[in-house]
Amino acid sequence: MAEQIHDHDPRETQEWLEALDGVLENEGAERAHFLVEKLIDHARQDGVNIPYTATTAYINTIPQHLEAKSPGNHAYEERVRSYTRWNAAAMVVKANRTNGDLGGHITSFASAATLYDVGWNHFWHAPNAEHGGDLVYFQGHSAPGMYSRAFLEGRISEDQLNKFRQEVDGGGLSSYPHPWLMPDFWQFPTVSMGLGPLMAIYQARFMKYLDDRGFKQKGDRKVWAFMGDGEMDEPESLGAISLAGREKLDNLVFVINCNLQRLDGPVRGNGKIIQELEGDFRGSGWNVIKVVWGSGWDALLAKDKKGLLQQRMMEVVDGEYQTYKSKDGAYVREYFFNTPELKELVSSMSDDDIWRLTRGGNDPHKVYAAYKAAVEHKGQPTLLLVKTVKGYGMGSAGESQNVAHQTKKLTDDDMLHLRDRFKIPLSDEQAKACTFYAPPADAPEMQYMHERRQALGGYLPSRTPVDEPLQVPALDAFKALLDSTGEREMSTTMAFVRMMGTLVKDKNIGRRVVPIVPDESRTFGMEGMFRQLGIWSHVGQLYAPQDADQLMFYKESTDGQILQEGINEAGAMADWIAAATSYANHGVTMIPIYIYYSMFGFQRIGDLAWAAGDLRARGFLVGGTSGRTTLNGEGLQHQDGHGHLFADFVPNCVSYDPTFAYELAVIVQHGLKRMYQDQENVYYYLTVMNENYTHPAMPAGVEDDIIKGLYLFREGTRDAKLKVQLMGCGTIFREVIAAAELLENDFGVAADIWSATSLNELKRDGMAASRYNLLHPTAEARVPHVTQKLEGRQGPVIAATDYKRIFADQIREYVPGRMVTLGTDGFGRSDSRQQLRKFFEVDRYHVAVAALKALADEGSIERAKVAEAIAKYGIDTERRAPWTV
Repeated sequence: MAEQIHDHDPRETQEWLEALDGVLENEGAERAHFLVEKLIDHARQDGVNIPYTATTAYINTIPQHLEAKSPGNHAYEERVRSYTRWNAAAMVVKANRTNGDLGGHITSFASAATLYDVGWNHFWHAPNAEHGGDLVYFQGHSAPGMYSRAFLEGRISEDQLNKFRQEVDGGGLSSYPHPWLMPDFWQFPTVSMGLGPLMAIYQARFMKYLDDRGFKQKGDRKVWAFMGDGEMDEPESLGAISLAGREKLDNLVFVINCNLQRLDGPVRGNGKIIQELEGDFRGSGWNVIKVVWGSGWDALLAKDKKGLLQQRMMEVVDGEYQTYKSKDGAYVREYFFNTPELKELVSSMSDDDIWRLTRGGNDPHKVYAAYKAAVEHKGQPTLLLVKTVKGYGMGSAGESQNVAHQTKKLTDDDMLHLRDRFKIPLSDEQAKACTFYAPPADAPEMQYMHERRQALGGYLPSRTPVDEPLQVPALDAFKALLDSTGEREMSTTMAFVRMMGTLVKDKNIGRRVVPIVPDESRTFGMEGMFRQLGIWSHVGQLYAPQDADQLMFYKESTDGQILQEGINEAGAMADWIAAATSYANHGVTMIPIYIYYSMFGFQRIGDLAWAAGDLRARGFLVGGTSGRTTLNGEGLQHQDGHGHLFADFVPNCVSYDPTFAYELAVIVQHGLKRMYQDQENVYYYLTVMNENYTHPAMPAGVEDDIIKGLYLFREGTRDAKLKVQLMGCGTIFREVIAAAELLENDFGVAADIWSATSLNELKRDGMAASRYNLLHPTAEARVPHVTQKLEGRQGPVIAATDYKRIFADQIREYVPGRMVTLGTDGFGRSDSRQQLRKFFEVDRYHVAVAALKALADEGSIERAKVAEAIAKYGIDTERRAPWTV
């Protein structure tokens, strides 16, 4: 470190420093920075080993003399901010006095109130005729503050404040930002920590994608993302910051509220989280602005000619800083200003004066200067590291206490302290009763608040989806997929890629399609789209690709349509979410189609998939190379036998496992209509396979049943003495078809063959019918679709899939008669498809044996027939079950 090197020529050192001071005074900071970097670069070229440091002194990045002065009426702003603080706390406390287990958070917003207030008053545009609107990812735990501000603005009623976290009977306020529950208010769900920062980065990137592709947005739009310093420990929080730096996302502003505390204690008790994050982000190409100290410290720093105060600021660790704010001014004088020189620095200050030395994030003037510098900066994303006090203003009830995050119940004395601290004009009785306060509408501070928001276009947060029904192609646009392929084999993956090729050429919606893929385009046979559509890059293609002389060369362009994210499923999913919610956040409907290895879908990005449901996302997720036995060579970590179970966890995710191209075409066309013509808030998950086979023509009149989840593919001999009902989906459906032939030829058993395109939708349909019948006992009973189809059919039902047995088991309640399920429980492994299906006992032979056993259990055949089939098909009866460990 520089301070450890002995200065053997102080006079020379002083000359260099004076020269630098002269440049700063006469030519400015940028010229000084350039010269210093030039010197360092020159020294390195001459072999001087100068290690890089990405951190700066533990003081404000913007010195006092360069701060932009905050405009507006500061007194009015302070009053509104105080009312907001009070109502936010009162709302949480009142809810928990009524119902003690509702929970809620007070101290996060208490620390960050100034950060939000300055944004509302001076920076954040709402969508309007002149501006497309800024996007703000509000920190989830600060939600009470957003409700409190909206109450003052007249957008949320007192009755709603009284129903915080009480939503079941209607009219309540959700715990955190949840667009699904409050679709006109919240833009983004952020309380699953780490997802907000990740989604914000890709949102900012998607805004540039829209601009480059001609979907121009009005105004200099920004994405603001608020998060806590503790949240930055989530891998997703930092996982994409290098992308933001690499892509120069100067429309992105991160604000990290560094109150030094996470849920249980200090974030970095033995270190300095601000310094750590400064290094992480600056090293990733971000513009970093630190707002550490409030205005009261400026005079002390100016008096500190020897740099002792700066040195002390740097050596104190975060655990000590937290302790200082949990004590009082006398304690700070004794333990922070801990040397004779430092004590002399504050000798003219009282203990109360020392206590009033604020942190930067609780000083609106410092925050304004930082925000203004952030929005004016070009060529880099900006990070604001803003130091605050958790539970600011709450005193012993939560200020800088380790238990602060869990604080949700305040005593009467606590409420009186809070009232007095923020000068709320309420009586003792009103304060103790947690009475909400709003001044009269004609109060000058209220008029000022509305004027500021009108100047910025309206109110935030607010979600305003565009009403834009699209004309989607009819089913016959995919006629080639509805016909038989004859002798030609192809996979459903290839069928889907051909569908995308048709969609991107459609005159009505083609430009709106957003193909998204991680680094697997060639795996899915999509490389033909490279040249046709191009891969989007904000800077175009600055190199000649290695395969430039080939027909399907690798093409990047500023107007490219494909988003390719490298080996990065979370990033690709964040891309998809930005496109899937574009109708609400950008006023333009886009159709994202994200295709990926199915095993690396919901299992890897399940939290984002859940957030997509909350966000009312619309689009297609496509799990390629799906099935536990279909992706045969890749083995345990690649073979997906449970993706559809994960898909079913998201209530508005509609999932299908089609076998044939015509099924896929019917499903996709219906999904387009449902999401983009009818504008339903659902999204689709489809699984497609990499196994090649011939595809039959679509049977007549099955379209509706394909969508419902079950249709009769082929009927067995009508007057057969012995009959079974065979059911399957995905590639295993072909084993079911083959099993029907075995049963017919070897044992004289006829089979009706059913394609179960969506077992999840069949289950949901059954649940809906059961619930209706339960609640309407005197009405005509509703019959689930699967029951309607199988009622009166002869023989037991055998269902086989390439997924866990529970996937088919979930419809058992709605299947009349006996049902047997086969599935791929257990870890996958590498081998041929034939061997894997034999191992997991889902091949045609096991399907046939299961059907015979079910007939025997019903007394329709002798059990000896089952033993005969086991011997005939060479089934090993003594091998371990595939799911055993």
